[in-house]
Amino acid sequence: MLNSPIGPVIGPMVVCGVMIEEDKIPRLKALGVKDSKLLTPKKREFLFEKIKNTAKDHKIIVISPKEVDGYLQTDHLNLNKLEAQKMAEIINSLDPDKTILDCPSNNIKAYEDYLKKHLKDKNKEVIAEHKADFRYIIVAAASILAKVTRDNEIKKIKEKIGIEFGSGYPSDPRTVKFLNENWDKYPSIFRKTWISYKNVLQSQKQKSLEEF
Repeated sequence: MLNSPIGPVIGPMVVCGVMIEEDKIPRLKALGVKDSKLLTPKKREFLFEKIKNTAKDHKIIVISPKEVDGYLQTDHLNLNKLEAQKMAEIINSLDPDKTILDCPSNNIKAYEDYLKKHLKDKNKEVIAEHKADFRYIIVAAASILAKVTRDNEIKKIKEKIGIEFGSGYPSDPRTVKFLNENWDKYPSIFRKTWISYKNVLQSQKQKSLEEF
């Protein structure tokens, strides 16, 4: 089990795959597609529909905080395996000739082997690399669709509860403040297996004990 997961403490995890013909890749380059982290929110929004219209197909999977927590509460699973399973689901659905993906694990071979266990076609060509979203434009395109989708999910949460809590990442002071003040008011939006959430929960329990 991954005891201290990285990533946002608020909102869903999003995994995306984009399938495109080789001769359409220059079109992505002409549009200005690159790693989503290198683009402004406005540029990502602009590229979202452009990418979908250029691609042969795509698939986006939104994984709720509850599903993420349920997965991490088992002893033999972690975020990398969750992502690998969802990526395998995307590959099985899109059925590409070749897959290039951004590998979140330090052990690339182990990640590839685990992912292939969940493929219908075990002989599928899979290339897993660190920072693939920086090196391969097609992976960058998928990262843009995933990022815009997650940002939209965060917007929906903010509109529903009427509170601005920042990015949802534990490194964001606004998120930390919101977590400390609302950890028990909106349970469905938090990833409760995150160390940042656990720390708040523990401090509140300690506070209650001291008051008692």
